[in-house]
Amino acid sequence: MKKKLFRIAAAPGSLAVLLKGQLCFMNESFEVSAIASEGEQHQTIRETEGINTIVVNIDRRINILADIKSLCKLYTLFRKEKPFIIHSITPKAGLLSMVAGYLAGVPNRLHTFTGLVFPTQTGIMKKMLIFFDRIICFCATNIYPEGLGVKNDLISYGISKKPLKIIGHGNINGIDLSHFDPNLYSNTVLQDIRNELSILESDFVWCFVGRIGRDKGIEEMITSFTQIQKQSKNSKLLLVGPYEKELDPLPTSIEHEIETNKSIISVGWQQDVRPYFAISNVFVFPSYREGFPNVLLQAGAMGIYSIVTDINGSNEIIEDKLNGTIIPVKDSNALTEAMLNCLKDRSNHVNYNEKYRQMIAKKYSQEYVWSEQLKEYQLLK
Repeated sequence: MKKKLFRIAAAPGSLAVLLKGQLCFMNESFEVSAIASEGEQHQTIRETEGINTIVVNIDRRINILADIKSLCKLYTLFRKEKPFIIHSITPKAGLLSMVAGYLAGVPNRLHTFTGLVFPTQTGIMKKMLIFFDRIICFCATNIYPEGLGVKNDLISYGISKKPLKIIGHGNINGIDLSHFDPNLYSNTVLQDIRNELSILESDFVWCFVGRIGRDKGIEEMITSFTQIQKQSKNSKLLLVGPYEKELDPLPTSIEHEIETNKSIISVGWQQDVRPYFAISNVFVFPSYREGFPNVLLQAGAMGIYSIVTDINGSNEIIEDKLNGTIIPVKDSNALTEAMLNCLKDRSNHVNYNEKYRQMIAKKYSQEYVWSEQLKEYQLLK
């Protein structure tokens, strides 16, 4: 009989997207179940991964009464099902499931830090988040930073003295190079995509994929793009992702610019982001904090040159002046300069598709990442 493995996140979309394919792969060796808050993605996970899903509502925000209720549900579930491994990947899910697993006596309690929130916070909120992460580490038996930057922060802030192990070269799911492949898009298909978005073939397309919020650097990106427009009338900015107006609102002036600037095209959340990469010239990702951004692996696999901030994850994937440019965080002047350099010397990033793909494939192919994670599970007793 296969041992039980529970993968846990606050939102079902985190499991459906961030661990796409991996859950099915692990189900060959373990009896895998996915645990997350209610949502349509539960059905997606069951259908695409072929595994069981369990609804336990986990509020991403601090909500004491709701958190106690979720903790009790997880504890009861673990006592009843007796999983061999519980493995969480998001902060609140990590906090609640590690505490519940510790109390329930789950033998292997694993948490992967995909990113740290506290380094960008101040005051009481920063102290509180550090305290929560220390609780996660105290209750966990195994701690996995998604990348070197996350590991260094965990060490420098004294979050835990336990061993911190990076799986493979980092990243939790790797990249499917057969799926993210620019050769899947013919010139005819590319033209159809441009026509649908009213983008001319002569336009220079800057692309962003991710949450449309302040901590993704959207304010700096919009500020820089309006400067670029003064020198490049055929520039277009393509925004692919959902707004997070409650959790991470943008300044009103920036929202207004997005809504009124005809050269800024916002398409919202998209199930398939490949078409937008395929018609783009440069990927712009000025985020304030990340763990190990999958979107940069996707951009690289699609052969796109990237401009990124000097933060965890991004500076591990991007090699400055080779497959992208690294700039300081929250620096719209540096971002404008980097964008202007791309316009001035397009040879730095045009026709380098295969080179960028090879750089990604070497360290982050899905097959490699999955096999390394499976090896780690198989070491557990």
